[in-house]
Amino acid sequence: MLRQLPVACFAILVATAAAHGADWIGFRGPAGDGHVKADGLPRTWNASRNVTWKQPVPGQGWSSPVVSDGTVYLTAAVPGEQEEGDFSLQLLAYDEASGERLLSVEVFQQRGADAPRIHKKNSHASPTPLVQGDRIYVHFGHQGTACLNRQGQVVWRNTSLTYKPVHGNGGSPVLAGDVLIFSCDGGSDPFIVGLDAATGEVRWKTERQTDASRTFSFSTPTLITVDGQQQVISPGSNVVCAYDPADGHEIWRARYDGYSVIPKPVFAHGLVFICTGYNRPSLLAIKPTGRGDVTETHVAWKAGRAVPHTASLLVVDDQLYMVSDGGVASCLDAKTGEVHWSERVGGKFSASPLYADGLIYLQDEDGTATVLEAGTTYRVVGRNSLGERTLASYAVSGNALFLRSDQHLYRIEAE
Repeated sequence: MLRQLPVACFAILVATAAAHGADWIGFRGPAGDGHVKADGLPRTWNASRNVTWKQPVPGQGWSSPVVSDGTVYLTAAVPGEQEEGDFSLQLLAYDEASGERLLSVEVFQQRGADAPRIHKKNSHASPTPLVQGDRIYVHFGHQGTACLNRQGQVVWRNTSLTYKPVHGNGGSPVLAGDVLIFSCDGGSDPFIVGLDAATGEVRWKTERQTDASRTFSFSTPTLITVDGQQQVISPGSNVVCAYDPADGHEIWRARYDGYSVIPKPVFAHGLVFICTGYNRPSLLAIKPTGRGDVTETHVAWKAGRAVPHTASLLVVDDQLYMVSDGGVASCLDAKTGEVHWSERVGGKFSASPLYADGLIYLQDEDGTATVLEAGTTYRVVGRNSLGERTLASYAVSGNALFLRSDQHLYRIEAE
């Protein structure tokens, strides 16, 4: 039987949002693009300096934190007590001000006998939660998707979308009105799906038409509007497609050679920017105004040097920034693809970059953050180490950074 774990001091959850600024409601923030309006975020910190609090996080998980109404939410896969490989798949909630854990709610149970093998950089709780009003949506890939209220009560669960995962789960859901959308690109028969956000019932399910021999991918969709029509941009193996969020029909597609696609698309300057995954990633800038197959007609430019496999892209003003898995950061002209600079930052990268108040934050897998000044000249203004493994991306609230490591959740802010 699924169970709710102890709840502490839940009254703190009713704190008003006014004191906290814009909520960081999902993966990559309010607009899903890594931008935040924040002044005074810290430039320097370490394991003891400028750390307001840190709290242990149970189990395993690489979902990024989200912050809403004074509460920080995460998911985690906590080892079970019966059989090796059993996990309790949980939603966790922490008080934003104090770090006190408020909720630990088991949403699903994963039996070790049925658990898939996962990549060494993955976890059984990698997709980031999504907050909308009084609802928190959590997604655990093939294990299921659920909606909870802020009291930690499960509103609905959906476990009907079965597929064979490869390397575990990864992509996070997005909301388009009252439709919750995510991709299910497993070992065969990949598809994208829209659930009724109120009930969890399937509104539509669209097979991803691809000629890829390796059909698994992990990208989070991006919602855009073009000429008054919404599009859900979802990259998969060998193809990126735009879908109508209302009914899931395909609007356009662009083909490429790539699989295990992870980065979330970015939309700016009338272009959709995507990365094409393994083995050698390319960066494509696509005009989303076409219909049908636009491979030969709507790709504005391409780049192939130091393109990330994992971290999403970042566009600030006329510049596009990216950091490769091997630690090379680059700045390109977003309209033309011209390279302004490409420099080795060092380290290995999975977390997606953050932009705030003229600064770009890059977080490597060993716990070191490099802070850059945004612009066409490469300038480092800070390097900061926590000494713990970090694959999750940042969240921001007020003038504080929230960062999940493999051991802790941190609140980091300037003195």
